Amino acid sequence: MSRYTGPSCKKCTKVSQKLFLKGTKCHTNCQVDKAQRAEKEKRFGGGGRPNKMSDYAKHLREKQIARLTAQVTEAQFKRFFTKASKDKGQTGAALFRFLEVRLDNIVRRLGFAVSLKAARQLVNHGHINVNGRCLSIPSAILKPGDEITINPAKAKTLDTVLVKQGLEHAEKTTQRPSFLAWDAGSKKGKLVRWPDRAESSINANEQLIVEFYSK
Repeated sequence: MSRYTGPSCKKCTKVSQKLFLKGTKCHTNCQVDKAQRAEKEKRFGGGGRPNKMSDYAKHLREKQIARLTAQVTEAQFKRFFTKASKDKGQTGAALFRFLEVRLDNIVRRLGFAVSLKAARQLVNHGHINVNGRCLSIPSAILKPGDEITINPAKAKTLDTVLVKQGLEHAEKTTQRPSFLAWDAGSKKGKLVRWPDRAESSINANEQLIVEFYSK
């Protein structure tokens, strides 16, 4: 499967929105912020108005924002959408729910990593256990009741700089959402319920995404 290995900032500038793909680094020296400042100065300086987007472009942009934020391929995103379309509830809400409870994203939101890329690396290399068993599939969808821990066979992972930074950042920013339970003593997390739409880390219009695939 193809995997993007270029600069993360290019993904953000492509959709003109901060996707926070580099964790804490996105709060400093952001290319999107620079581009927006330049565009504002251009407009105030009489440089003209921005081009009006077509309806198709608006729908495509929202889909790209969601896909790039989740850092999945086009084929993976389409599979998530197909699964969501078979859900009993609203397709858009189900899509964001499934993207939110992917293993790599839960690892990130628990604080084991500051970015999705780092979380995916932990999962790929067998550092994460789910319900006592090693699970190395980043896109695996968790369900309420699942427990997430560092693999005991690789306990030294907790002493690495990246994991320590992630845990410290999570404590300082209190970024752990209420659909996750966290035991600081045992460094164990648990998905206690399905996340609400408002708790999703994806800042996109799900209705436009549904309309994009419905055309």
